[in-house]
Amino acid sequence: MGNAPQQIYLASKSPRRRELLKQIGVHFSLLMVREQSLRIDVDETPFANEKPRDYVERIARLKSDAAARVVQARKLPPRPILSADTTVTFNDEIFGKPENVADAMRILSILSGQTHEVVTALAVAFEHETHVALSISQVTFANISPADIKRYVDTGEPMDKAGAYAIQGQAAKWIIELRGSYTGVMGLPLYETTTLLKKVGMVV
Repeated sequence: MGNAPQQIYLASKSPRRRELLKQIGVHFSLLMVREQSLRIDVDETPFANEKPRDYVERIARLKSDAAARVVQARKLPPRPILSADTTVTFNDEIFGKPENVADAMRILSILSGQTHEVVTALAVAFEHETHVALSISQVTFANISPADIKRYVDTGEPMDKAGAYAIQGQAAKWIIELRGSYTGVMGLPLYETTTLLKKVGMVV
């Protein structure tokens, strides 16, 4: 496999995804999928009545397509492109990143004492092929008091996280049970990531 790709483009600004790729020894360059100078952007608005699993897969594919256009426009060397999207869902409602403090408190109040799903879609694009995988996990929260929710939101940690919490952060103290992938809940399921990268010839 002398011609196997040794490095990928990561089409994500998430520091958690960077940390997880480093954990498994994958070398990558960051590639922003929102390029104002190139007029390339991704609209992450859910469609009406769109199912959460369909939504994350669609957005992961859109990010992959946008990243491929950036590579082409900048005349960058061809490499596999990894993109991902994560959402939290309860009763088929999609909870992305909170819009503001009030929204973060609303989301956490809904998830309190309930079992919700965390769905992460991955897309790896290389040589005119795109491989997609889904990671689905169930997370059960304890009952969380309004005062505890406010203290957590005041830390600022929930504000850039799908579902308004980070499993690797302070919210871990409320998690009674996790069924599925810890790294998937973080935003990059490493088993599925490894599987897709091997499909495009990476040695992982």
